[in-house]
Amino acid sequence: MEITLLGTGAPAGLPRPDCSCAVCATALGPDARAATAVLVDDALLLDLTPGAAFAAARAGHSLGGVRQVLLSHPHDGPAVEVPAGLPQPGRVPDGRELALLTGHRVRAVAMDAGGTGYAVTGPEGQRLLYLPPGAAPAGLEQGTAQSYDMVLADVVSRPDALARLRAVGSAGPTTDVVAVHLDHDVPAGPELRRRLAAAGARAVPDGTTLVVGAYEEVPDVPRRTLVLGGARSGKSVEAERRLETFPDVLYVATGGTRGGDTEWAARVAAHRERRPGSWRTAETTDLVPLLAEDGPPVLIDCLSLWLTDVMDSVGAWDDAEWAGGGEKLLRERVRELTDAVRATRRTVVAVSNEVGSGIVPATPSGRRYRDELGRVNAAFANECEQVVLVVAGQAVVLRG
Repeated sequence: MEITLLGTGAPAGLPRPDCSCAVCATALGPDARAATAVLVDDALLLDLTPGAAFAAARAGHSLGGVRQVLLSHPHDGPAVEVPAGLPQPGRVPDGRELALLTGHRVRAVAMDAGGTGYAVTGPEGQRLLYLPPGAAPAGLEQGTAQSYDMVLADVVSRPDALARLRAVGSAGPTTDVVAVHLDHDVPAGPELRRRLAAAGARAVPDGTTLVVGAYEEVPDVPRRTLVLGGARSGKSVEAERRLETFPDVLYVATGGTRGGDTEWAARVAAHRERRPGSWRTAETTDLVPLLAEDGPPVLIDCLSLWLTDVMDSVGAWDDAEWAGGGEKLLRERVRELTDAVRATRRTVVAVSNEVGSGIVPATPSGRRYRDELGRVNAAFANECEQVVLVVAGQAVVLRG
């Protein structure tokens, strides 16, 4: 089964008309995207968009052989003119299946928001899932869902859609995940590719033809990642974003509850509300056993607070205790942690503060903490496939 993406953008296209944002201003040439429409084997058209016939011609195809046109979502604005000879667009009721004379079968998949998803099975058995913008499948159950060779979905705006598919086995390691309905949420080019690669997905230009079921080399999701950044830099958001397309993530909070500290409680609540509801939370600084276990991906937030707890336990703030064995004990704890990171089989994303680039701390204990955190970050980063520095909400890849 062969598909041609006549467009890969949001319903309004990219750049959006009359939008002056930075992403729209730079969405030129290959980064410009028409509204998403998919031509399947020149026989089935998923979503009729303005200029679809011209887009098909530019890609070396014709809509003359299209026998069925299906819409996935309500189309705002003026009605789209149906080219001569093309069947009138329609929608399939949720759960119903449509059989085409060409040998394709199309099943309508219920969504949790407006629109209809379409599961297309080709004449030779290849399976494609196409999801509408801003929606995720509803009612998926483990063991009853189909597995797909290719998924076309709104990965940027609804990463949880991919998480749901992965949770029930509909999207696996060999599923080619292609992002469509791309809007001005993420800058085009390297930043878009980086974000999608972290989710195990990719984007292609308008007019691209793909073979469903053919192997495509997509960058592997890094198994160990360290996200560094200063205060309020966006490092925690970046770390969470890297795992939001995966179900059953274990969020490890190393800061504790700090009873009576209302400002800290507000911070914790903000982090918790930002996380997907399917994630579990563990409040602990005992990281080594967690890393030794098999299990779902782990997000550690953060190493800075882990180090504070360890320095408390070894008496690092007292010069005498530090010189009398505290420093040696700290080195052993750090080595245990890095050994555990090296040996772990879990996907790990860890957050840490990047300090020491500004004012020198006024106290010996402050300078000691600054120095030790720098050593911990360096040691942990050495065991990671990818290291990212977040500055003003912008992620700069240092490794990987």
